[in-house]
Amino acid sequence: MSLDEAGRQLEAAIHDARVSFDCIELDDLERAHTNAITARAAVDAAEYAIRVEVERRAAEKGESGGAESAPGSREPGGPSEELSG
Repeated sequence: MSLDEAGRQLEAAIHDARVSFDCIELDDLERAHTNAITARAAVDAAEYAIRVEVERRAAEKGESGGAESAPGSREPGGPSEELSG
């Protein structure tokens, strides 16, 4: 799944959430519940696609020998090192 697909899943989640909201206003609770579930499933799918891409990019960065350290690393003088004072 690509980031484009993640975007489409988020758009679908927005739509399903709006339909669910409208169904609640119309007192159609069964349909509201169904659309809330599909909205959540779409968000979960988008989150998974984004997580896979983040992990892929981190692996690529690691393979390239990455002279840069990750934010919050514990290298001397890095942002996580506490200063004694």
